[in-house]
Amino acid sequence: MKTMPISKAFTLIEPGPVVLITTNDGEKNNIMTISWTMVMDFSPRFAITTGSWNYSYNALRNSKECVIAIPTVDLIDQVVWVGTCSGADTDKLEKFGLTPLKAKQVAAPLIKECLANIESKVIDIVEKHNIIVLEGVEAYFDESREEKRTIHAIGDGTFVVDGDKLDRREMMRSKLPEGV
Repeated sequence: MKTMPISKAFTLIEPGPVVLITTNDGEKNNIMTISWTMVMDFSPRFAITTGSWNYSYNALRNSKECVIAIPTVDLIDQVVWVGTCSGADTDKLEKFGLTPLKAKQVAAPLIKECLANIESKVIDIVEKHNIIVLEGVEAYFDESREEKRTIHAIGDGTFVVDGDKLDRREMMRSKLPEGV
């Protein structure tokens, strides 16, 4: 093995799919791209990392709610473009052809074009690490979508796409065979 720059080590551990986070500040909807996400235990708790550099951060911090929208590979260009401009001067939902849908429990909108949406409430903010912990309160999955592969950021402007699903559920429920 060869050494690599420690500053690039994060590209070796991809945390989860790239998501879109929608917010509402009481006046308007906004959307941001987040490439660092984490599921917390076997629960509807999630963590994202963001901070004051994102226009949506204040709406998220003040409203204490958002929607985690999970896009698929066919939306990669919109996902990247959403992440490269500011909601301060751009209506990103309109500009990138994303359809807001009314959520049941939060003011932030669902995104119709996404595979899934999770209405969420902020339950903790870890300022030191710019981590926002969310509790999912309502979830939606669009089974009618043909494309179901999600996008995963490597961290250097490149992405990988989900591939084949490997089923080991029976194996995980069984005992180890003798000799293993």
